[in-house]
Amino acid sequence: MGKDPAQGTAPPAESLDSIPAPTGAANLIDTDYVIGQDNIKGRFLFNLDIHGKVFTISALLSVLFVVLTLALQSEVEPLFTALRNWLTSNLAWFFLGSANIFVLLCVGLILSPLGRVRIGGKEATPDYSYSGWFAMLFAAGMGIGLMFYGVAEPMSHYSSALGGTSVENGVRTDWAPLGAAAGDAEAAASLSMAATIFHWGLHPWAIYAIVALSLALFSFNKGLPLSIRSIFYPLLGERVWGWPGHIIDILAVLATLFGLATSLGIGAQQASAGLEYLFGIESNDTSMVLLVVGITAIALLSVMAGLDKGVKRLSEINMVLAALLLVFIIAVGPTLAIITGFFSNLGSYLVNLPALSNPIGREDANFSQGWTAFYWAWWISWSPFVGMFIARVSRGRSVREFLIAVLLVPSLVSVLWMTAFGGTALSQLLGDGFTGVQDAALELKMFAMFGELPLTEISSFVGIVLVIVFFVTSSDSGSLVIDTITAGGKVNAPVPQRAFWAILEGVVAIALLLGGGLVALQAMAVSAGFPFTIVLLVGCISIVKGLMSEPR
Repeated sequence: MGKDPAQGTAPPAESLDSIPAPTGAANLIDTDYVIGQDNIKGRFLFNLDIHGKVFTISALLSVLFVVLTLALQSEVEPLFTALRNWLTSNLAWFFLGSANIFVLLCVGLILSPLGRVRIGGKEATPDYSYSGWFAMLFAAGMGIGLMFYGVAEPMSHYSSALGGTSVENGVRTDWAPLGAAAGDAEAAASLSMAATIFHWGLHPWAIYAIVALSLALFSFNKGLPLSIRSIFYPLLGERVWGWPGHIIDILAVLATLFGLATSLGIGAQQASAGLEYLFGIESNDTSMVLLVVGITAIALLSVMAGLDKGVKRLSEINMVLAALLLVFIIAVGPTLAIITGFFSNLGSYLVNLPALSNPIGREDANFSQGWTAFYWAWWISWSPFVGMFIARVSRGRSVREFLIAVLLVPSLVSVLWMTAFGGTALSQLLGDGFTGVQDAALELKMFAMFGELPLTEISSFVGIVLVIVFFVTSSDSGSLVIDTITAGGKVNAPVPQRAFWAILEGVVAIALLLGGGLVALQAMAVSAGFPFTIVLLVGCISIVKGLMSEPR
């Protein structure tokens, strides 16, 4: 997708250096564990402060993957294809069912008395105003994924839905969602927008909300390190500081790393295609690798500049550019259709939600497996990344307030974004008969849509800049989250460690691009998401136990 939690204002300085003690009544967990007690510290080539086992195993597995993928490029491409197909076809029910559980748990907590628990203690007050907090939740919903799929996904679903269903040997072979809408352009457009919003609405944000709430509760209320393993203390007790906890954190690191690499690879494909469209620079493996290298270098400069001077400034620039681009599309596109479409698309999404989220007995196997199962695995692989950011900016909110905001605010922004971009492309096709977007490659669909609007060169250039800066802020803030996990929960570890992970993210993205392109990127997102889905399902039990012990 990529959702990019780097956008917006940085967390307060206090939370960057240490976990603040609860304010008022809270049920602290009594443990002898001290953050960083198992870390390797000292000066080697540079200052180190790492959790020896988690850092070493995560880094070695990642480097081994890169070496094998680059050394065996022709051999790994069919392997990635087979891996993605096997996981999505055999485990689609698991991914869809798991995401439904996360949504139902969020709704259950909102409605239950547990919703009155306050993050950070009974007397805690929010670190941010509603406007600032909502802006950061909005920002966390923006990313490379919305740039790549904002036009591409609605148009893809429209074409497949309009074409109707096709059956061979008793099995549907089309990619249309649900029962399609053969020959009915209006119904196909409505279904395509509902299917797109389904992939960017409540389900992904429920995944992020569960991880964020768990991290916030066990750090700000229970006094444990800001690390995924802390969530499992009610189930594992002190064993969470041993190998069971190490394995959980290693899975979180690998899920985040490959989820990020998927987004970075997709961003490189789109930026490269945009540069060819705008300036005639040929889009090929070389150009994409050079883009990844150049953008990773910018991310390194941002890392070295620090959070406030680096990623925060880039994030603010990106927020302004994204808002301007969205307003531009609404203003010069089919304005009335976008405004009315926002409500009609939202209604279509809610009507089709039960059928789209059904995990069993699906006839639309290509759609539910190839689109939905992939998306849910991708979102889950991003959940430690986005969840940790949301946790760090949500201290002082009640659980009910937190969940309502995290589920609804970014979901509504995604509806508006998809309606503006996808709706404009559909209007160009249905109203003007322009087939350029429909015929363009996935990574070029957005630029083809821009081509029919005023100020094409400017809007296309802004689109490329947005993809690149999303790339930079994703890499920077993603390396911060991975470094926090591999530093035993420390949030102020030495900067070179974060630089290492930023470089490794870029290298993994290059390896995946050369080892199979989009298929390889999707295969690794699904592969990393599967084991971490199991981790999150077990974590659901832990979060309920943790909330039940809190004063409210």
